[in-house]
Amino acid sequence: MLYGILSWVCVAVLAGVDQLIKGWANAVLMPVQSMPLIPRVIELHYVLNDGMAFSMLSGKRWLLIAVTGVVLVAVLVMLLVRRMGRLERLAWILVAGGGIGNLIDRVLNGVVVDYFNLLFMRFAVFNFADICVCVGVGLLILLVLLELYRDSKGQSTQEKLSPEQNNADT
Repeated sequence: MLYGILSWVCVAVLAGVDQLIKGWANAVLMPVQSMPLIPRVIELHYVLNDGMAFSMLSGKRWLLIAVTGVVLVAVLVMLLVRRMGRLERLAWILVAGGGIGNLIDRVLNGVVVDYFNLLFMRFAVFNFADICVCVGVGLLILLVLLELYRDSKGQSTQEKLSPEQNNADT
């Protein structure tokens, strides 16, 4: 339970950091629209997005709010009650913190403030919350793949046993 409460605190901190950055973007970046962060690599470019990644489901505000809200409630409950390893917990904290950060924008303003624009490739403009969600999901995928790898190694060890040894185990 203590880890669950600490996880919720971390989620709140991530969502708070996201909202602070977006507040800065609204105050400083919106008037100028864009400014270099790392020349020819990444710029800060103010964009309002009413969809999700790559503007998918654009104009479907209430659907995005409903689906995101249900998923976030499930993740927050899971963080509170489920036992899990540190990396898995970190992954879910990142997903929840980023999801809540974007959900706040969507509920209060109808749009999400995006500001990171990669100049070296054609990619969607994104924000801190998006980074949190993507890193969290990437970490979860990596953990699943590692678990599958471990399971397959354990299975191959069983297959190497002679039939008599396999039967003795059952």
